[in-house]
Amino acid sequence: MSPVGLPEDHKLAFALLCLLRIPLTCLTQSTSTNAISNGSASASSSNATFGEAISGCGPGLDPLYRYLCDRKAMWGIILETLASSGFLFSMFLLLGLLIWSLWVCVFLRQQRSNIGGTVACMSMFLLATGGIFAITFSFIIQLSPQTCPTRLFLFGVFFALAFSCLLAHCLALLGFAAARGWGEPAMALGLFTVQVIISTEWLILVLVRDKKPCEYSQDEFVMLQIYVLCLLAVSLILSTHFLCRSCFTYSYSYAGATHQQSRQQAVLLFLTLLLSAGIWVAWIAMLSRGNAKFGRRPQWDDPTLAMALVANGWVLLMGHGLSQIAFLCRGEAKSREVPLSFAGWTSPSADIPGLNSPKAGTENGSFENDPQNRRGGRSDPTLRSPYESGFSMTEIDPNKDYSIPRPQSTNYREPYDEYYGQF
Repeated sequence: MSPVGLPEDHKLAFALLCLLRIPLTCLTQSTSTNAISNGSASASSSNATFGEAISGCGPGLDPLYRYLCDRKAMWGIILETLASSGFLFSMFLLLGLLIWSLWVCVFLRQQRSNIGGTVACMSMFLLATGGIFAITFSFIIQLSPQTCPTRLFLFGVFFALAFSCLLAHCLALLGFAAARGWGEPAMALGLFTVQVIISTEWLILVLVRDKKPCEYSQDEFVMLQIYVLCLLAVSLILSTHFLCRSCFTYSYSYAGATHQQSRQQAVLLFLTLLLSAGIWVAWIAMLSRGNAKFGRRPQWDDPTLAMALVANGWVLLMGHGLSQIAFLCRGEAKSREVPLSFAGWTSPSADIPGLNSPKAGTENGSFENDPQNRRGGRSDPTLRSPYESGFSMTEIDPNKDYSIPRPQSTNYREPYDEYYGQF
């Protein structure tokens, strides 16, 4: 007999009876009863925690990672795929750029090459692009004490590095002396350091001094990106100026291909920054006002930021990363062409076969001596004036008319008849 199902006033008597007569049997029954009840409770809690609406995931998966494999929430799987491919493509371009630059510097040392600063700036840009794709996973995974500092710190830092490289590149294209050569990556690092200080200071104040949990509102997250917005705005203005100068200013230089490449760079740089600005305006509007207006404030916040990261990462990678590497390799290949050497030339016809006769310095016909057998020539070997005509005055026949013909007028009553020879 078991105490399960008995009234409350009979349970105490049954317990005393068990202790006096059959203590071992009663203990076994009560233990099994507690185990069954605890097991059912834990099973129900497990079903409520791990088995609720997670299709496509393992049975023991932590709910924090449910959007990485949940088939009912396809946005996580799609963004995960795009972010992974973007990260791998960025690392592939970075590795290819480093190998190519090493080949140029080591195996072509006899030729002068000034690509060190550009390669360093492009390497930092590709690192920033790969980091943008990488931190997308911290927004696909649900907010936790581990993902919160990653979101707050790395979001602004990676975008600040990417936009700092674009800003420094705009200044280099516009001809600023401080952004030429190795000044371009140095300027990008200086601008990038400011956002690192801002993000570090915010985390220290919130997590260390105030000892608060890593919680933030949507407005606080947007306010943390103000410096990044300033970098984006300045870069867009400079790219617009460079585009206007490249497209609406005619170049009289013979280097038409170089001017065409500069125009293509200006167009791609402007479109990259313009699309980036549009993406930032869209996600800020949705995060701060749009999600609350549509009644999707907690559910759409992480997908909004994750989609902004993936979209802007691909825009930066294709608009500037891939195109700039193509321009860099093409320009270096053209610069390796051997130029014409004018060293040792004595005259424009020095390299023409058959005309390499030594010159005595008197090849100018105005200073050659008159030949003795020339008809009407001078008897003394004097130098001819450079203003003297090719024939002497003695060669003119006095019987011939050398006068300049005048126009004849048919109107004899004009007042200029005497000028035309009419009397």
